[in-house]
Amino acid sequence: MILFGKARWWPLLLLLGLCVSAEAREYRRALPGYRFEFPRDHFSHPDFRTEWWYYTGHLRTTDGRRYGYQVTFFRVGTEEGRDTANPSRWTVRDLFLAHFAVSDLDRGHFHFTDRLNRAALEAAGASTTALKVWNGDWRLEAQGDVHRLRAKDEQYVVDLTLTPVKPPVVHGTDGVSQKGEGAGYASHYYSLPRLETAGTMTVQGRTERVAGWSWMDHEFGSSQLHEEHEGWDWFGLQLDNRVELMFYLMRQKRGRPDTHSSGTLILPDGSSRHLTLSQVELRATETWRSPRSQATYPMGWEIRIPHHRLALTVRPSLPDQELDTRKSTQVIYWEGSVNVTGTYEGNPVTGHGYVELTGYAGKFNQRI
Repeated sequence: MILFGKARWWPLLLLLGLCVSAEAREYRRALPGYRFEFPRDHFSHPDFRTEWWYYTGHLRTTDGRRYGYQVTFFRVGTEEGRDTANPSRWTVRDLFLAHFAVSDLDRGHFHFTDRLNRAALEAAGASTTALKVWNGDWRLEAQGDVHRLRAKDEQYVVDLTLTPVKPPVVHGTDGVSQKGEGAGYASHYYSLPRLETAGTMTVQGRTERVAGWSWMDHEFGSSQLHEEHEGWDWFGLQLDNRVELMFYLMRQKRGRPDTHSSGTLILPDGSSRHLTLSQVELRATETWRSPRSQATYPMGWEIRIPHHRLALTVRPSLPDQELDTRKSTQVIYWEGSVNVTGTYEGNPVTGHGYVELTGYAGKFNQRI
């Protein structure tokens, strides 16, 4: 769930030789009253400035080796792209960025890579009529309900098919996931919280069949971050009783939680319950200091939701899952596989998930 500040891309855009047109129009804001329609809302929304398609999951090979993965495609609209008077194929209407990370849970190894391309000449793109997003040879496509996801670099290749077993879950209220005080400091945000996953993973030239479960987020908006935000802690957890939890804590200056922080509890039948900050007790239990960025991250959590009789302990599968994406999204953040234990309605549960931590290696929205 990566968010981008509205005007933070100008250093990068200027390097690319872009300019602001007098005829450029404003991007739409995420406002209450939005009504999701599927499959349409799986597709791209170029009227909004920022958008991303985010996949994480846990896979196991036929011989039992365990992996976590993340593949995320980002679209960032440019001011030049809003100039309807310029029809040139060379016009940079959008920038496309992508992250690919693999956590080798048995070897204790974390690997990531990132890339940036522009939409001109179809080096990257996102369709408005189908779920089809690409960045070079990394691709996301869908046929019916089945998603096909491919990403690769010199060490790892994933080629996966993902089939949702629950319907899309819309987060927030009245069509918006509010991130801060004021109209438009929000996004339109939904998840496919449980996708049955199968395919292949290639590790240093050796290809194996894999199977497991994945999570997909799709989010779009234009001005999600408030000036007072320093970062956020995001959790996407899948429990073995087919319950899922999404929760994000927006952090203001001096670590104060934004009261608009919220989440969603998803029940086995696919129905969901909106969670406010006042309903969720989140406590960090440990920390980890990066030897590269020197950032100190929380690295263990207790989550309690008394109203729903849910109590979880969340621990990282590996401590070092920090991404330095300064050649694409210009930030350093932690995003990684976690293990979950606890109880739900008095019964023991276990699970897996992903946690994202931003703003610990410097104020997040100053870097983008």
